[in-house]
Formats: sequence, structure tokens, C-alpha cells
Amino acid sequence: MNVLSTQTIDKANAQIKPNTQINTADVGIVHLGFGAFHRAHQALITNRVMKEHGGNWKIVGVNNWRAAGKFGSETGIESEFASQDNLYTVAVGQDDRVELEVIGAIQEVLFSNQVEKILGYMTSENVKVVSLTITEKGYCHHPSTGHLDLNNPLIQHDLHNISQPHSAIGFLVSAIKTRKENGIAPFTPLTCDNLPENGHVLKRVVLDFAEQLDPELSQWIDANIHFPCSMVDRIVPQTTTADIDKITTQLGVQDNCCVITEPFLQWVIEDKFNNERPAWESTSIANIMLTDDVIPFENMKLRLLNGTHSSIAYLGYLSGYQTVSETMRDPNFKTFIRYLMDKEISPSVSVEGIDLEAYKDQLIERYQNTALQHRTWQIAMDGSQKLPQRFLQTISYGLEHNIDISGLVFAVAAWMKYVSGVDEQGNAIDVKDPLSGKFAQIWQQHSKSVSALVKEFLALDAIFSTQLANNRVFKAQLIDALNRLIQYGAKHSVQQFIQAV
Repeated sequence: MNVLSTQTIDKANAQIKPNTQINTADVGIVHLGFGAFHRAHQALITNRVMKEHGGNWKIVGVNNWRAAGKFGSETGIESEFASQDNLYTVAVGQDDRVELEVIGAIQEVLFSNQVEKILGYMTSENVKVVSLTITEKGYCHHPSTGHLDLNNPLIQHDLHNISQPHSAIGFLVSAIKTRKENGIAPFTPLTCDNLPENGHVLKRVVLDFAEQLDPELSQWIDANIHFPCSMVDRIVPQTTTADIDKITTQLGVQDNCCVITEPFLQWVIEDKFNNERPAWESTSIANIMLTDDVIPFENMKLRLLNGTHSSIAYLGYLSGYQTVSETMRDPNFKTFIRYLMDKEISPSVSVEGIDLEAYKDQLIERYQNTALQHRTWQIAMDGSQKLPQRFLQTISYGLEHNIDISGLVFAVAAWMKYVSGVDEQGNAIDVKDPLSGKFAQIWQQHSKSVSALVKEFLALDAIFSTQLANNRVFKAQLIDALNRLIQYGAKHSVQQFIQAV
């Protein structure tokens, strides 16, 4: 079968294809963290901007610091894209229905070891935006404080080799430094990761890095560069071989770079840019808005969606469920997740103009979408980086306002059980987390005492604040929840929980 390319695109059976305005555009964006989510979200939206309004907003994607999805390593995706003339398909699926859109917004895909070429783009005056989806751990920070981890090996390397950076933060500072020295207007660093006040987090780690490198540069960045906050929302599972086969069959040409996603899409962006930007909010795609305050939207998404998604991941995986939709077919899980939303999370969320009841109804529907085989194991990755914003902030709010937190504590206990590295049948769990070694050590040394386990986990100040770790109510509930999980298993414990509330 022919491979998707500029030569075969006319044969592709897609509802939407690139046009002349996209094909003739120049580069205006560099994106760090060129994964499936970016391809199904920001790249697709930027593609529509050029298709409908023109503009030089082609994207150079940098595939950096993470395994490249279905390729199973940090190599391969660049050559796959090159062989397809950087075209790929976004498949939007709802249960048995799938619609296809071919994206032409990508100019080139690079790997992060192509430093000179990447920095060449990032220091070009034509590049106005550098966006990021590098996951929480890509910020090389302490989640509990927000500050840069100066002991991180990537950061240590970059501070001594700023012209040959390895980290996203190093790339940003290196490019900003060069642009400043050459009188080139700064680009806007635009983070699209699931972090509360993500723009503020990015600014903090960039300033921390620059302060170590050159205090004067840090002061200049603080005074001259905006770091907008943003909230992104779309469920994008890791692409599987089955997905590729299904999409290829429908498309009529081979596409090894395709992604599958859901119909829902949302992007809320703080309107603070240093330079020009695409008119993202002016496309035919709904739910894209510029605002002065992203934080309420961030809290809604991080707590209601990401918090319940992680709850499904840890409890679902321990219960033997492979995907989110499979987990949500269990009526006890569906009831438990809605309970979390209604009773424990919603009191901490308030967004003007948003119908929270309708939003929660929509979340439940999205979780049940069988077109997305979103693996619980995938969502469970990097929990140490995710817990503070997905669970712990809501738990702290509940403790301060006398709101029940038992379900959220139950989910934290499930995370603790998951990172033991052994499931309820005695099988090994492949725990992907920067602290996986530490977790294994804690379980090895303290597995005979739940109280000791909880004490050791709460002492991890990179995850738990001192105030929360010392809270007697939280600690007692966590010990009780972990005891129940160990004694009864996750599936039965969820059933018991629902029967008790």
C-alpha cells in the first residue's frame, strides 16, 4: 500500500486535507515535546488557522526526552515523518464512528540531539512561539515547591554546557540568551502541560536556571518575557498498531504517524504574548478562547478530569482493567468517579460561565468512549509528578473547608499500592516514574507495616508538603485506605466504598 505523502494525498479518504495556504507557509513555531497530544491538539488547531486564515505558522517539532510512543524508543519518529513529507492523520473517534483529518502544519520533526538545528530555528526571528508539552517531569522542578531541581543531571549538564543543552529548560534559556545578544525580539514560551498555573511554573524554573547561569539574564527575562498560562483538554491515548491498521484501512494509504482522539477539544490561553501569535481562537473549532485568567479553568480540568483520570488509572489497573472505558463499564467505578466529582472535587472548583454539572456529565461520557483504548498503565506513569496538582491540592482544600476527602485519599493509597511494583496477582508492574527506585526501596523495607509505609511516603517532600504530611486526619485516612486495599483488593474496596457512602 502507498504511504501517505504529498504524492498520494489525493488518494487519501479524509474529510479534511491541507490546502495551498498551509503548503506554502513558513515556520513560525517550535514545539518541544512532539508527542501524540500535541499532534491531536495544538498542531491540528494551528493547521486550521493556516487553512482558514493563512499565516506563516508551520511547526518544527522536537521529539525530546521521552519514548516515542509506538516506536518504543527515542528514535524513529523523525524518519517516519520525513518519509510521509511530514503529513499525518488525526482520527476523531466516538465509539464506532471515526472521522479523519490530514494535517500539513509540520515543517520538520527533529530529535533533541540535533542541537544546532533546533537552536537555529529557536533563534530565528521568524519563530514567534516556542510551545511545550514535555510532561510534568520535563520541567526538572520540585512539584511541592515549584522551584528548579538544581541537582537534576540534565540541569547540571546544561548549566555547564549552555550551547549544547539537553533539557527543555536549557534549550529555552540558550535560545533566549542568543536572541537577546543579537537584538532579536523574544519568542513567547507557551506551556501546554498539566500543571497548575503552568506559565508561572515555567517562568520560575527558567528564572532559576538563568539566575545560576547569569543573574543579569535572569533579570532581563523577568522584565521582558511573558509566560502565558494555558489549559488544554483532549484525551489522546498512545497510538497502537491496531489504531494504525484501522486508520490506514479507512484512509486508503499507509499512515504510520497517525493519532486517534475524541471529539472534545478545549484550549484556554492567557492573552499575554511577547510577539505575534496565530489566531487560534478564530478558527471553526469550538472551545478555544483567550482570557485574562486561566487559573479557574486549570483547576477545573486538573481536579475534575485529571484527578478522576488518575483515580481510574490506579484503581482500575489494580482491579485488572486495561483501559479507561473498560474500567467505566464497571458500575461501581462509574458511581465512585461521579461521587468524587460531586462530593469531594466540585466544592473546590468555580468557573464563571461554565455549567459544572454538564461538564461532569460530559466527562463521564468521554471516559466511556470505546473508540479510545486509553490504557490505565499509560495514565499511571509519573505519578510522583502528578499527585500534587491532581490530588493533593484538592485534599488540602477539603481539609481546610471540612469537606470529605476519603475518596481522594483512597486514590492516593491506590497510587502507593501501584508503585509497589507488584499487582494483586503477584505480577510485576512496570512502574514508570522518576522516583520508582525510591518507591521500591520503601516497599522492600517497610512492607510489613502499613503505618511505616505511609510514614515513609509522606516524608517524600518532593511530593507531599510538610503541612499535609503532618495532618493527622489525612495520615489516618491514608493508613486505613491502604490497609483496606491490601486486605480486600481494589475492586472489592471500590464496591465497599460505594456501599458505605
